[in-house]
Amino acid sequence: MSKVDVLLGLQWGDEGKGKIVDVLAPKYDVVARFQGGPNAGHTLEFDGIKHVLHQIPSGIFREKTRNIIGNGVVLDPIVFKKEIEGLQKFNLNVKANLYISKKATLIVPTHRLLDQAYEKAKGENKIGSTLKGIGPSYQDKIGRQGLRVGDILADNFKDKFKKLTDIHFEILNKHQIEFNWNELEAQFNDAVNFLRQFQLVDSEYVINKEITSGSTILAEGAQGSLLDIDFGSYPFVTSSNTVTAGACTGLGVAPRHIGEVYGIFKAYSTRVGSGPFPTELLDEQGEKLRKEGNEFGSTTGRPRRCGWIDIPSLKYSIMINGVTQLLMMKADVLSIFPTIRVCTQYQLKDGSVTEALPYEMIHEKIVPVYKEMKGWNVSLKGIDEKSLPAELVQYVSFLEQQLGVPITLISTGPDRTQTILRNQR
Repeated sequence: MSKVDVLLGLQWGDEGKGKIVDVLAPKYDVVARFQGGPNAGHTLEFDGIKHVLHQIPSGIFREKTRNIIGNGVVLDPIVFKKEIEGLQKFNLNVKANLYISKKATLIVPTHRLLDQAYEKAKGENKIGSTLKGIGPSYQDKIGRQGLRVGDILADNFKDKFKKLTDIHFEILNKHQIEFNWNELEAQFNDAVNFLRQFQLVDSEYVINKEITSGSTILAEGAQGSLLDIDFGSYPFVTSSNTVTAGACTGLGVAPRHIGEVYGIFKAYSTRVGSGPFPTELLDEQGEKLRKEGNEFGSTTGRPRRCGWIDIPSLKYSIMINGVTQLLMMKADVLSIFPTIRVCTQYQLKDGSVTEALPYEMIHEKIVPVYKEMKGWNVSLKGIDEKSLPAELVQYVSFLEQQLGVPITLISTGPDRTQTILRNQR
């Protein structure tokens, strides 16, 4: 019997999960995605080439790693086909190493159109959706009218598809969304035929067989814990459970099989789209962070909102996920700042100070309480653990003291080689 280790983001996504899965993948026989869909953008960089994966697990570049797209994922066949075609130049044996759950929900073209319609209707209160059809596909799943990957093998799939899209057309007509259905349908049918060539499986049996046989397994989360449908800054959240519990429901893994929980966070904070962000910097420093960190969405290209690190929100994410190891990304980005600020508490509008996340994050006037620390102000290029600047060591030690969990990895750049492993278990 083996354990399933879980790797997930502790902030609002974009923490650098793709790189870390790629770094850790040699330790694992299996890498499995358990939620989200093409709204994810997991960036991997090695051999001077940058890769962005949206639906395919980040272990795909390791030839001995088996990759599973779990039942909790929403899969867009069109995006999937483009992703696979983009990987062909690397001569990867994708068909042999990729397993797709028959119970994963399908994103159909009308889901993307509904996403546009719903965001348009919200006006100034829009969520900041990636417009990839994620929310509407999860809505259909919960409403028990969605299509699943296994349905594409059924003789009556075309009838099921028509029944669902007819429901969508009624809503789209009300919102006056224009589209060329013949073109979209042809593109979708072509992608579905392509998807049928892959290993479509009952993935809960596959992964539990791997557990029983003692395989090492890594569950790869998408987005971030503060975007969780239950525990995030609702309603500015994604449509799935991005926390450790989501790995159980999104893969069919019993809670007793969960092992290490790797919590990834940036040395500062970022957020894409709307929603509360207590430490956001709307000044020149925020712009410097964005530029130095190249903070633009890997899926949407949108500029990310930037700010200092937020201890209360990290403590919250650590608590609900049961994090056992912390992995700190983008330490190199802070090298340009002579002084670094850390938010240790929130001051609320009634004057009280708290370390807890308030229920009302949107209308509550939160003022961050900061501790200032001396920056390291030197390049981290080519650096190892023994030559880490003292100020960075102090920063890491302070965070460990505040968060109560060891930081076992520090990323000093985007490439897989720019990674410092410390106190590894």
